[in-house]
Amino acid sequence: MNSLGNALTVSLNLGSALWTAAAVNLAHATPLSLTWLLLLEGFLAIGLNVLFLHQFDGRRILGNLIFMFCFAYLVGLLSKLLLQTALVNFNLGARIFLDCLGIILIAIAISIYQRVNVILHPCDDLMQVIRFKFCHGNSAQAQWLSFSFPAVTIWLSFMVTKQLYAINIGTIFSLLFQGYVVGQADKYIFPSLEHQNLRL
Repeated sequence: MNSLGNALTVSLNLGSALWTAAAVNLAHATPLSLTWLLLLEGFLAIGLNVLFLHQFDGRRILGNLIFMFCFAYLVGLLSKLLLQTALVNFNLGARIFLDCLGIILIAIAISIYQRVNVILHPCDDLMQVIRFKFCHGNSAQAQWLSFSFPAVTIWLSFMVTKQLYAINIGTIFSLLFQGYVVGQADKYIFPSLEHQNLRL
């Protein structure tokens, strides 16, 4: 669900969630592919998680790596497949709706697998660490704080290319509502699942 939501926003080019938007902008500023840059972002997030938790949790990091490689591969693959469909030719209103739907899919997926807490994408693990260590469980605040890292990356990429990519209505929607949707999904999507904070 997360990979599909991200691939949808990338293929529509009406704004992606910030981590994906940062990778797209870096892909234009460097010779690296989107898949490789998504992987590098994951490694950065793993490093930040170790720093914030003050511990090297091998099981947690292995889970992050498994999720990250599968996620990066699927986003790259699904983006290419979606670009070959009629989606890109839909009218603007339909594309805006689908782009925002992609962000909502991402947020719902994050809510579900953060609560299951078996393996997480490192960027979403970072958001969860920030949420419960620094934000008293507030998902919106944690999302905004975790987005500061890709925001800096986007700014640095812009300084090189003088252009912005994957920044649009969907990015604004993501900034304003992704963390909120995560919190609402916690309440209404599989509400019997609860956050497992013990490893934070």
